[in-house]
Amino acid sequence: MFVNRMPRFEPLSDDALATIEAGVERLAAEVGVQFDHPRALELFHDAGQTVDGSCVRFDPGFLRAQAGRAPSAFTLRARNPARDLVVGGDHMVFGPAQGPPFVRIDGVRRDGTMDDLESLLKLTHVTDALDTPGRNMLEPNDVPLDVRHLVRALAAIRLTDRVWSGEPSSDIAAADCLRLAEIVSGPIEDAPVLFANCNVNSPLHFDVRMLEGILAYAAAGQAVIVTPFLLMGAMAPVSVPAALVQQTVEALAGIALVQLVRPGAPCVLGSFLSATDMKSGSPAFGGPESALGLYASGQIARRLGLPWRSGGGTLTASPAVDFQAGYESMNTLQAAFFAGANVCWQSAGWLEGGLVTSFEKFAADCELLDLLLHQFTPAEVDDASLAFGAHVEVGHGGHFFGAEHTLERFRECFWRPTVATTDNHDRWTRGGSLEHAARATKRWQELLESYERPPLDDALEEELVEFVERRAVELGDPISV
Repeated sequence: MFVNRMPRFEPLSDDALATIEAGVERLAAEVGVQFDHPRALELFHDAGQTVDGSCVRFDPGFLRAQAGRAPSAFTLRARNPARDLVVGGDHMVFGPAQGPPFVRIDGVRRDGTMDDLESLLKLTHVTDALDTPGRNMLEPNDVPLDVRHLVRALAAIRLTDRVWSGEPSSDIAAADCLRLAEIVSGPIEDAPVLFANCNVNSPLHFDVRMLEGILAYAAAGQAVIVTPFLLMGAMAPVSVPAALVQQTVEALAGIALVQLVRPGAPCVLGSFLSATDMKSGSPAFGGPESALGLYASGQIARRLGLPWRSGGGTLTASPAVDFQAGYESMNTLQAAFFAGANVCWQSAGWLEGGLVTSFEKFAADCELLDLLLHQFTPAEVDDASLAFGAHVEVGHGGHFFGAEHTLERFRECFWRPTVATTDNHDRWTRGGSLEHAARATKRWQELLESYERPPLDDALEEELVEFVERRAVELGDPISV
């Protein structure tokens, strides 16, 4: 895991923060949040909040007080203890793209399949820059919808030994994922092993499916990430401060619900704040508004004492693995580092506004992430690093290629890319004149060839398979795994 020890970029003054906090209190008290689940409404009513139909209006200070019950940091256990994740503080957790229905391989865009998802799980397992496969790097459209959560979870357990994310979109799916986690890890309530990323149906609305997930994972003591999805101009006002207020109300409302279910349950304040192209209505990613929203979201989360999921991985609206995809991805991913994100979804493979998981971009993004991991590691400054002896050896007007200091360090002194090239034109031409996307294709293919499946006890795997196949029959779509 990476620990980000660099200073944070905080653009909001104390006055600006106070204004946003006042806006949060007003929006929560006067407009409130809609919850489409009777249990959620009952919990808020019993906690003394105003419940009007399905709308809850919150007393001043209530949301912040509930957030104060959540831990500022927690640990998620992995099947392989070396892969345990610390969430909070200076730690950063990175996961690949989540949710696209389409895949792009070698320039061809098509529906995603289970084979594609399994390949992406393998790529994640062999990529040191990524910490978790998350829940659904790609929708396997060749698997019946009501059993996808089962086969996705089983594949994540079999093909990686990392923390994975459960399905939050129904109580049935949540219960199945929790049972699979228990089969692997034993009792989980007091030592969480799963994430559940629960999206708000912005603006100011939690639908029944997400609430079923929140309630189930909260009751089981698993980590709940409450993530508003705000595209300014569509699901939020067009000003960044207004969107920050709405985002904070929505996230805190979900976190408050988690704490009412199980005080002290691990929570993450999520954010996904970007702009809309006001000419076309399409999502826009990687612009200055996205970066500013990230910086400010991190600042607000630290003020609240909560772990924070950034809305920035390698986001782009580009339909191709091109220069636009590169600079938009760099802008959002680097902003997450500067902002001090603790959880960073969408960090590899995201393309076309999140509709596509691209194998080529997966490899390119992992290199970009690796670059930033090195860039945000503070330099060790000591007498040895000053290399005074090298100056004595080389003297005036010489070169350092053969200096003892260089020969001792040349293999590891600089970061080395695996996709980018430093070849001159002649060497690049002799190598086939491969552009960046083509080199990224070669890289992901090499990574996939290097995959070795992590060990899993035979009896444990047999129990997992039996559970998945039995549940698939009960859900009406028998499958063989």
